[in-house]
Amino acid sequence: MVIKVKQKIPLKIKRMGINGEGIGFYQKTLVFVPGALKGEDVFCQVTAVKHNFVEAKLLTVNKASKNRAKPACPIYETCGGCQIMHLAYPKQLDFKDDVIRQALKKFKPAGYEQFDIRHTKGMKKPDHYRAKLQFQLRLFGGSVKAGLFSQGSHRLVPIDHCLVQDALTQEIINTITQLVDKYRLPVYNERNIAGIRTVMVRKAQASDQVQIVIVSSKEISLAGLIGDVTKVFPQIKTVALNINRSKSSDIYGEETEILWGQEAIYEEVLDYGFALSPRAFYQLNPEQTEVLYGEVVEALDVGTTDHIIDAYCGVGSIGLAFAGKVKSVRGMDIIPEAIEDAQKNAKVMGFDNTYYEAGKAEDIIPKWYKQGYRADAIIVDPPRTGLDDKLLKTILRYQPKQMVYVSCNTSTLARDLVQLATVYDVHYIQSVDMFPHTARTEAVVKLSKRHIDDHNINLEMTEDDMKDVNIKK
Repeated sequence: MVIKVKQKIPLKIKRMGINGEGIGFYQKTLVFVPGALKGEDVFCQVTAVKHNFVEAKLLTVNKASKNRAKPACPIYETCGGCQIMHLAYPKQLDFKDDVIRQALKKFKPAGYEQFDIRHTKGMKKPDHYRAKLQFQLRLFGGSVKAGLFSQGSHRLVPIDHCLVQDALTQEIINTITQLVDKYRLPVYNERNIAGIRTVMVRKAQASDQVQIVIVSSKEISLAGLIGDVTKVFPQIKTVALNINRSKSSDIYGEETEILWGQEAIYEEVLDYGFALSPRAFYQLNPEQTEVLYGEVVEALDVGTTDHIIDAYCGVGSIGLAFAGKVKSVRGMDIIPEAIEDAQKNAKVMGFDNTYYEAGKAEDIIPKWYKQGYRADAIIVDPPRTGLDDKLLKTILRYQPKQMVYVSCNTSTLARDLVQLATVYDVHYIQSVDMFPHTARTEAVVKLSKRHIDDHNINLEMTEDDMKDVNIKK
C-alpha cells in the first residue's frame, strides 16, 4: 500500500531523532513526527512523502509517555525556536547524550563504541537563559512586529514574551518595535528590499550593559529611536547599524557603524573580563558558558613551555584563560572586530605572549606552520559546518600533542572524528546544555596524540598523503 500525503496513520514511537522528533515505522517506512516522544502511541497525518522516509504532524497522543511535560510557552508549537519543551528537562539531558551516540554510530570513527560519553551538564533553572536576542522585523496589517520565522518557512511568528529569552532583552526589543512604528521607519520585506530586517540585543551578564545592532538594507535615520530607547533603558551602552543589502538569508552584512555610545560592552567568564564589540561572537548562555569553558580548561593539560593555537577564537575568551600558564597563545577569527577585541582584551589583562590575526583558520594556521610556529595544543571551536578540510588536513599533518574540540553540531563532530581518531585518542566527550528546550547541545572533546610505541601504525604524513584524506561533507 502506497503512503500518501494527508493520510492519517497510527504510529508507535520507537526513538527520538537528532532534531527532537519522534520516530516510528509504518509499513516498514520511517516516519518522523515532531512533538511525539519515545514510547508513545500516536495518531498523525502525513505531510510529506520522501524517497525513504515520511514526515507527519502529530494529531493526538493516544498513550502518553510519563516523560511528557506541558510546555509553558503559548506559541511553542508555532514558533520553532524550541523543539523539545514537551519533554521533561532531566530527560532532555538524556536525549542530548543519545544525540551524540547517534551521530557517532552514523559516522563510526575508530573505537567510537568505547568512547566515554559523559552525561550532559544541565541548568538548575533552564529558563530566560538567552542573553542575546536576534529577532526579525516585519509588517503585520500596517503594524510592526518582531519575532522568529516558523520552522522551515518565511512566516514570522510575533513574540512579545519568550520563556528562554533574558527578560531585559525582551523588554528592549518590544520597545524598539513600538518606536519603529512611532517614527514610521521602513521595514524590510522580500519584495521591497528596503528597511530594517533584524534587531540584535545582547546583554553582558557581568556588567548588565546592553548593546543593540539594527540590521537594515539601507542607510536610515535612527536618531529619534535611539534617543527614546536609551532614555528608557540606561543599561544600553551601544547602538550600531549594520547594512545588509543582500537578498540571501545571511543576517549581517559587512558594514557596521557605531551610531551611539561606546565601542564594546564588558563581560566576564572564569573570573576575567573582556570587551565584546557588536559583531563579535560570544556564547548566548552566560551561566553555561562558565561550565563550557571550565570544561575546556580542565581538558587541556599545558605548562609554561607550551604553545597554544585558539582557532575560531572570537574575542579570545577561551585562549586567554591559558595565557598566564603557557609560553604563547595564538588565535584567529574571520570577524576583524572580534580580533581587535581579542587584542585589546589581552593588552588589558597584561599578556604579552598572545598574537591574534583576522582570517580563516584553514588559511592562517598552515601559514603559521610554514613560518615555523609549532603548537603543542590546539583548541578548535568551529561553526556548525565543522572543521574545514584544509584545517583538518593541517592538524593531521602537524599533529599537536593535545587537542580540544568544542562542537555545536554533533553530526559534523562525529564526521571530523573519523579522521582525527586515526591520529588521536578520544579520552571523553562532555556535553553541556547551552540551549535548554532545543535539540541542540554543545560538546567538549578531549583528544591526545596517540603514542607510536603503543600502536603499530605510521603517523608521519606527507603532502602527497594528505591529498588522499577524504572528508565527507
